[in-house]
Formats: sequence, C-alpha cells, structure tokens
Amino acid sequence: MIKVGIIGVGTVGTSVAEILRDNADVISARAGVDIIVKSGVVKNLNKDRGLDILITDNVDDILNDPEIDIVVELMGGVDEPFKVVKRALESGKAVVTANKALLAYHRYELQEIAKDIAFEYEAAVAGGIPIISGLRDGLSANHIESIMGIMNGTCNYMMTKMEQEGVAYADILQVAQDLGYAEADPTFDVGGFDAAHKLLILASIAYGIDAKPEDILIEGIDNVSQDDISFAKEFGYAVKLLGIAKKDGDEVELRVHACLIKQEEMIAKIDGVMNAISVVGDKVGETLFLWSWCWWRCYCICCCCKHH
Repeated sequence: MIKVGIIGVGTVGTSVAEILRDNADVISARAGVDIIVKSGVVKNLNKDRGLDILITDNVDDILNDPEIDIVVELMGGVDEPFKVVKRALESGKAVVTANKALLAYHRYELQEIAKDIAFEYEAAVAGGIPIISGLRDGLSANHIESIMGIMNGTCNYMMTKMEQEGVAYADILQVAQDLGYAEADPTFDVGGFDAAHKLLILASIAYGIDAKPEDILIEGIDNVSQDDISFAKEFGYAVKLLGIAKKDGDEVELRVHACLIKQEEMIAKIDGVMNAISVVGDKVGETLFLWSWCWWRCYCICCCCKHH
C-alpha cells in the first residue's frame, strides 16, 4: 500500500483525493498496488472538503510522517512550495506537483536533489495532455526541432470569442472571470506568464536548458484589439497566444506572444478553452497534442497530423 499526503487541499487537491478514492479499483489494478490518501494540509480548517482523511494546517504533519510515501504539492506560489518540495525529497519521499511556477524557476535544482527519487509533474503543463511523457519517452529518439502551442485556455477562449462573435477585449475578460476561467486579477493569464512557465518546462525537457521567465520574451493578449482580430481575419489569419520554442543551430529561441496563424493551419482551428501543443521531431515530423476541458469532463487526443 502506498500512502499519499496532499499539501494544498483546495479545488484541485480535493479532486485528486476524490479520484484516488472513486477510481481506487482501476488505479490499483493498473499500478499493482493500493494508493490511498492518508492526510492533507489546508489553510482553513473550518471548511468542509467532504473527504474522509486527516486534515491539518501544519505541513510537518505530512513531511515528518514516516507512513507518507508520496507528497502531492498543490500550494501555488514559488518560494514556500520550493522549501516544502525540497524537504520532502531530502526525506526520501516521492513528489508529484502541478506547480508550473515552481518548476519554471527550480526544476533543475529539485531534480538534482531528487536523484533516483520519483519527482513527477505531468499535470503542470496543459492539464490532461501527456505532453511531458510524450517529450521524455514517446519522442525520446528525436531531436526536437520546435515546440509551438496554445498553453493557456483562458486566453484561447477570449481570443475565440473576439474572433467569432466580435466581442471587445474588456467585455470577454469580464465573461471569462464570471465563468471562473480568469482570476479576479487576470494578469498571470492574459499577460502571458502562465504560458511562459509552461513553455520553459517543456523547453528544459526538450533541449536541456535552464532558462528563467526573465530570460525570454513574454507578451500577453491585453493589447490585442478587435481591430487586430478583424484585420487578421480579413487576410485569412487567426490570432492565437502561442508559446514557441525553436532550435536554431546551437541556440534555442523562446518566446510567448500573440501570433498571426494561417486559418488552414491545424493550430489555428483550436478554439475555446482548448489547449494544443505541436511538437516537430526530426524523425517523426509534426505531432499535435490536444486537450479540452470544462467543468464536467476532459479528453486527450494525440495524433500525427502530417504523417497519418
């Protein structure tokens, strides 16, 4: 039996615990071992999470518990999660995190600390898309020529509405906030920083580089107007916020910004809150990893869009 401690039992943390509980039979069958959540850390002990696990507000209750085999870090932020994950790895506990900001700044350092201890972060980039395992395993025999993707569903939803319905930026931002796609302070999404963190994680795997957000070009969609959208559409282009990594000799180009894409291109057809990442390998050609999410369901499709 493997016992899990979740640090940060918010919306995502609660869902993780529910999945491990509700799908325990299929998870055990596939993993070959029972995986149960023993305890979780929260900020507010008075809020009912509907979970039959030990709830505490002290991370030491998990980090110092010898029965906890895996720590799931879902705190958010950078500095405090770094300390927590570092302690967990140093104590010999495996770690799973979805914290893209933490990884954008400290992945290499934490990987060095982990050594042979499992340190996994598939959910940190594009939700349900298996893009990290795709790069590390599925495309491991390829030199990666480029990565280009829609890595922020909030921005893609807003750009789609602006293009298809002629909605002004300020109006669709308010709608996105009302729907819960965008935060009250949407800067992290619309400013391109969320996409940049994800791009840096992918680039570090594909190219072995340790770049930081401050090292690359980051522009969001907050200056994209309805006039820009209409002009692009008139000439057969769509506007998408893309994260782009491209090999150029011995150098790697990294950038996040709104791009003009020909409407017939596959990536231009990705609408709404969907994410999609195109990876070009020197042997496999182009592969497109696609994910859609809503409040009720998600699905993942992987396809070779040039060779099949």
